[in-house]
Amino acid sequence: MLAVFALRLAAGMIGCLLLLPPAIINPRFFRTHFLTALALAGLALVCVREDAAWPLLTLLGVALVLAFAGSLVWGLEGAPGGRIFIVLTTLTLTGALIGLDASNPDQPARLLGDLTSAAVLGSALTAMLLGHSYLIAPTMSLTPLMRLLAALAVAVVARLGVDAYALSCWTATHPLVSLNDAVLWLPLRWLLGFLAPLGLDWMAWRTARIRSTQSATGILYVVVIFCFLGELTSQLLRETGMTL
Repeated sequence: MLAVFALRLAAGMIGCLLLLPPAIINPRFFRTHFLTALALAGLALVCVREDAAWPLLTLLGVALVLAFAGSLVWGLEGAPGGRIFIVLTTLTLTGALIGLDASNPDQPARLLGDLTSAAVLGSALTAMLLGHSYLIAPTMSLTPLMRLLAALAVAVVARLGVDAYALSCWTATHPLVSLNDAVLWLPLRWLLGFLAPLGLDWMAWRTARIRSTQSATGILYVVVIFCFLGELTSQLLRETGMTL
């Protein structure tokens, strides 16, 4: 479970960098993202190293190399090839997620769950971290932050649709009113993972529009916590088939 969460977060964080214009954002922001992805990919490798097949281990090794190289490139003036490293690292981390589910018969559906979860986690954390940039660059354009807030809303709605589909398939063969541990976790998953992030994202959007970026960042702290709790709860329910 920890390896899946780490790879989802790493892939989402790096993928969200494609939404940010390097001409506006300090290159250190990109470099920090790559170093974070490096640590998360390393954590995933430690978690699966004993049981994983060689293709998965190879993908994780390549992801580590790309993340490290990307952190070096974004430390250079002009970041030559920086966007290429964003794309390659994102694809490799996504490939590792596919490798984790290679033996599961529901792999296509699970991949959809992985991608939407990565989008939620990555956009929430990236938006919160970007909010801090406005503390040291208060005149920076709001365009990058507004893009990430919009991406977060789209990602949460997409994730909601995927989990709604999984739940509808599960309820076709199971009574939803049955009092078991899995059903009792569902309200927490939907409240913390969907409803709260959407409401808070709207609040952060409204706050950012009046250029109160410090308040928006504080709201995004709560969004990150709720998204993390929601996705971790989703992983607890994943083996039951109630979520993806």
